[in-house]
Amino acid sequence: MDAEAQESFREFVANRSSALLKTAVLLSGGDRHAGEDLLQNALIKAAGRWHRIDEPEAYVRQVLYRQQVSRWRLKWPRRELSVAEPPETGTAPDASGAAELRLLMRGALARLTARQRTVLVLRYFEDLPESEVARILGCSVGTVRSATHRSLARLRALAPELAALGPAAAEQRPSPDYSPVEVRQ
Repeated sequence: MDAEAQESFREFVANRSSALLKTAVLLSGGDRHAGEDLLQNALIKAAGRWHRIDEPEAYVRQVLYRQQVSRWRLKWPRRELSVAEPPETGTAPDASGAAELRLLMRGALARLTARQRTVLVLRYFEDLPESEVARILGCSVGTVRSATHRSLARLRALAPELAALGPAAAEQRPSPDYSPVEVRQ
């Protein structure tokens, strides 16, 4: 990689890595370390092909999605055991509602399977249409619809505490890290 391409790559990483990390953490079920690993691998792949990439963010996001799909397709998933959660950093006292919502959502998403979590992140956090999610996951639109329906039903069953939030409560507590998921009863 020449000096100009290196500088371009460094600028991209500096400007877009926090947004990409949020997506990676959500895809990995709220596990920040796994999200960092996912993003790191995607950036390594992007660096190797940097001079041929027209839209770097789209490329890196595509690599993130495909790596996550590959992880949940493994017969024996490799998982690390987390023994402690790092403390929330930078939360002001008035942001406690947003932090609470983030923690509830992170915990609820972590209880889903990797496939269910991936479908929900792509549909609701990334706000992708069903056809795009189907293309990314390599399945039909109908499969995406049924997986989304089943994933939301499982999320509601595993995390009934989210039902108390509902759409009105989620709107009252905007979060810069996670888009609220509408929970219907």
